[in-house]
Amino acid sequence: MSAATAVAHAWAVDARPGVLRRLNPLAKVAATLPAMVLLVVWHEPAAAAVLAGAAAVLLLVGGGLGARVLAGLLVAAPLGALVVGVTLGLWVAPATTAGSPVLVQLGSWGYTQAALAEGVGTVARLYAVVLLSCVGGLTTTGPDLVRATQQQLRVPYRIGWTALAAFRFVPRFGHELAVIRAAHRVRGTGTGTGPVADLRRYVGYAVPLLAGALRHAERVALAMDARAFGAHPTRTERYRVPWRGRDTAVVAVGCAATLATWLLLR
Repeated sequence: MSAATAVAHAWAVDARPGVLRRLNPLAKVAATLPAMVLLVVWHEPAAAAVLAGAAAVLLLVGGGLGARVLAGLLVAAPLGALVVGVTLGLWVAPATTAGSPVLVQLGSWGYTQAALAEGVGTVARLYAVVLLSCVGGLTTTGPDLVRATQQQLRVPYRIGWTALAAFRFVPRFGHELAVIRAAHRVRGTGTGTGPVADLRRYVGYAVPLLAGALRHAERVALAMDARAFGAHPTRTERYRVPWRGRDTAVVAVGCAATLATWLLLR
């Protein structure tokens, strides 16, 4: 197979649309990590707004995400964050907001403009961090991330693929729990109401769920043994996740954007 064909097949595992999906997973992490660190250590709402806006543009233009996911991230999530920010302002110490204009007065207690700004600013930073993490998280598959850590960071495959297998237990448990609940409904069990009925119902779910987990773990272990997992220090990969020049450029642009935001808004 020629080098051009090998590069063409490097991303065959994720053929969904979106420019961000064509980038190396580590490049997306390295490009957004400086901005997330800056938001953690720098309490500046304007910086959070700028960086969150940049992440939103990236997800809109190059994420290849569905309309429902984008609506949740860019419409529902900001509205929920605003509600949380207003509520968080209730917990700001009154001594830190002394002298600020009062927005709501209830007896001796007052909800000040500074408390509102502090609550909304804190949540804005958290929302920006979440949105930046979604740039890589929603445009990268688990296998591609594992392959990238093994090929670029030289992480042992025993660690990468074992962690990925463990993470894949979670959706498997969700499916088995849905099957167990459906079976209980068909048999007419666990239909009571109240805390005692809920406790009995959960105990009834636990035993078959544990049995299913053990069966699934045994099947995974047998499959890994059949493929000689861990028998050799290295393993061959069907797909390569190369680090290209555009990945370096994306990291450089991300670091430069973070530095420019700090210099302009400090």
